[in-house]
Amino acid sequence: MLEYLTLILACQLIGEFTVSAAGLPFPGPVAGMLLLFIFLLIKGSVPDDLTNVAGSLLNNLSLLFVPAGVGVMVHFELLGTDAIPLSAALIISTVLTIIVTATVMTMVNRYQHSRDSQ
Repeated sequence: MLEYLTLILACQLIGEFTVSAAGLPFPGPVAGMLLLFIFLLIKGSVPDDLTNVAGSLLNNLSLLFVPAGVGVMVHFELLGTDAIPLSAALIISTVLTIIVTATVMTMVNRYQHSRDSQ
């Protein structure tokens, strides 16, 4: 199990390093996740131990949000001074997410329907 936890963390580290070295406007952990995905595609399956490690991380995911929550509370005054722009950004991004999700779902349904009727 330790080797798969090391693999996950190594992929994240390589992703962080790659993004930093290349100066890409892309999150390093996402690049690491893509690297892990490519590794699993090449391997052809997900090992059971990797599934167990990933499941354990997901079960304890809420613990990983504690530092972010502490950071929010430390800078709580900034939230009050920028409440209107933050609220606008949240509302606009939520509406855009709903629109994009609905559009993609409609397109997928049409594609599936046209594929089924052929």
